[in-house]
Amino acid sequence: MKKLIILLFFINLIYAESFITDMEYGKMLYKNPRGIGCHKCHGLKGEGLVIASYKELNKTSEQKVDFNLTAPRINNLSPQELADGITSKKRSVMPSYFLTKDEIIVIYKYLKQSQK
Repeated sequence: MKKLIILLFFINLIYAESFITDMEYGKMLYKNPRGIGCHKCHGLKGEGLVIASYKELNKTSEQKVDFNLTAPRINNLSPQELADGITSKKRSVMPSYFLTKDEIIVIYKYLKQSQK
């Protein structure tokens, strides 16, 4: 009986689609792809956020000027634009994420679903 249960378990694993859906996987990756989550800078639904506010000295006028460091909105991008933004080597503040093509696709699907 024990062997039959184990055999059935492995047969079930072979034919099972997945333990989690694309939406669950996309949400998990969006919130923590490789350390810090996308939502920390781009917002819970990819709407973009102010990351930091600071003052900078204008050397010409000797006045301090307010600046905001903002992460752009990403929930309106095409799949290719999202992939290009994630994999681009030319960045100023965004960290490098080594996501696969499939991981980027499920993040894109999650962002589109979260807009509804």
